[in-house]
Amino acid sequence: MPDHNARTLPQLGRRAVLKAAAGAAATTLPGLNTAVWAAGSDKPEKEEVRIGFIPLTDCASVVMASVLGFDKKYGIKIVPTKEASWAGVRDKLVNGELDMAHVLYGLVYGVHLGVGGPKKDMAVLMTLNNNGQAITLSKKLADKGAVDGASLAKLMAADKRDYTFAQTFPTGTHAMWLYYWLATYGINPMKDAKVITVPPPQMVANMRVGNMDGYCVGEPWGHRAIADGIGITAVTTQDIWKDHPEKVLGATGDFVKKHPNTARAVIMAVLDASRWIDAGLQNKNKMAETVADKAYVNTSVDVINQRILGRYQNGLGKTWDDPNYMKFFNDGAVNFPYLSDGMWFLTQHKRWGLLKEHPDYLAVAQQVNQIALYKEAASALKVSVPASPMRSSKLIDGVVWDGKNAKAYADGFAVKV
Repeated sequence: MPDHNARTLPQLGRRAVLKAAAGAAATTLPGLNTAVWAAGSDKPEKEEVRIGFIPLTDCASVVMASVLGFDKKYGIKIVPTKEASWAGVRDKLVNGELDMAHVLYGLVYGVHLGVGGPKKDMAVLMTLNNNGQAITLSKKLADKGAVDGASLAKLMAADKRDYTFAQTFPTGTHAMWLYYWLATYGINPMKDAKVITVPPPQMVANMRVGNMDGYCVGEPWGHRAIADGIGITAVTTQDIWKDHPEKVLGATGDFVKKHPNTARAVIMAVLDASRWIDAGLQNKNKMAETVADKAYVNTSVDVINQRILGRYQNGLGKTWDDPNYMKFFNDGAVNFPYLSDGMWFLTQHKRWGLLKEHPDYLAVAQQVNQIALYKEAASALKVSVPASPMRSSKLIDGVVWDGKNAKAYADGFAVKV
């Protein structure tokens, strides 16, 4: 059984991390006295907050908020709880075993609309990270010449057989990145391939025994396939969509309504941790050392610490420095819960038949994304927020998404269900 009290770290490592963070923790909130914050009308309604996470590098801001004690500043105690699968995270959020979770953006929206499990009003409190996922193809495919989208499509057309690809949750981010990428090269994931769901930590083992030809997952499980010599990186998700939204801090709508002060305090603690992670090389290395521990991701540090610095290799001899690596803060640009980000996932759910009818895209995003609460937390921390809750991006196929006409966007793809 995993140790659910994720504060347990090897003591030397823990002391080193705490020492490295002492200065940052002491100066993050000028003008706000912790005791006053926790004792007045803003006192958290629930002081111990169980936050589920999956063993992935991007659980780091939740973990570090607890390990470095940022939570204590706001009168709460974050208890990171290691979970085995996204379906497990969903079930525990819905039934109240977890208060919040490091969770897939699209999972939250899928549950809210009842297409990703039991229907339940859900909330996105903040975005935890941008970028930093990857699509891996098996070494066997690479040996046959399939090393990117175009060559994969060529091989699949020439060598007819059943091709299997894995994602981590049917409405989640990894499923959407995988489908979008395949479709960009004319491969319909619903008709031309078999798609299976596999929990992130099990991806490498499943590829090793030949259960899939490719998968999309968060780090470190893309780099781990290369380190183990069983797969190659065909594309990073930041090459599909630069600065894409990835994991979020999610909760049920009921929890946020009953515990708004607790929710705000957690946002502030995680914002502090996000800022600390992105503050420099030393902090990123300390983060890698911490989350590699068996209580969290349970892998070797060297599998984590390269890609969080933008140092990539594809498993075929190519290496490069990617400025669009996984970001946790990026001067606050990462964390704002843009309405257009949530709406994008709905457009893809409709594109692939997960939603049978068009939802009211904007209304759903306004229900789920807790922008007012986030702005309160960001304001207290002097973290800037964008002028608009919409943003514009051009994806790998050249199509621009700006949230303005979601129905037309969802219907406009040549490859769809």
